[in-house]
Amino acid sequence: MMNSTITVNAFRFVILVLLQGLVLQNIGNDWATFPYFNIILYPIFIFLLPLRTPKPLVIFLAFILGLIVDLFYATPGVHTSASVFTAFVRPVVLNYFEPRAGYNANHSPTKKRLGSNWYIKYSLTLELIHLFFYFSVEAFSPVFIVNILIKTGVALIASMIFIIIHQILFDPAE
Repeated sequence: MMNSTITVNAFRFVILVLLQGLVLQNIGNDWATFPYFNIILYPIFIFLLPLRTPKPLVIFLAFILGLIVDLFYATPGVHTSASVFTAFVRPVVLNYFEPRAGYNANHSPTKKRLGSNWYIKYSLTLELIHLFFYFSVEAFSPVFIVNILIKTGVALIASMIFIIIHQILFDPAE
């Protein structure tokens, strides 16, 4: 079981990094007439890590994930900081949305395990946090708050469509 969990998450890591860096980055760049369009899908890796994963390991994996995505985007530290922040707040979000019966620590927080409504609220919250932090660091000034909010809103809608499609197609059980 442990090896299959590691394999599934390693595969998910590689696929999401390649998808983000080679495909989704170019989709956002090709929309010069509408610069607010971004699809940020790679945080799914952080969302779906097993609940028993120690917090320092989640933060370390998020750091590596963000660092590699930053290499594709040529944005030193922007994706890394957003990923680490998302990993840092993940336990708070999980605690907030914890079901009455609690979590099974041996599983990942997925739609299949916890239901569609739970998963949408959970992923929406973490994706919103991730995107707002990302665009705030990217702009690096509160002067651009309107631009940050527009980018966050548009990217949240686009990204959530793909996150939901990911869960429908793959519905990971680990």
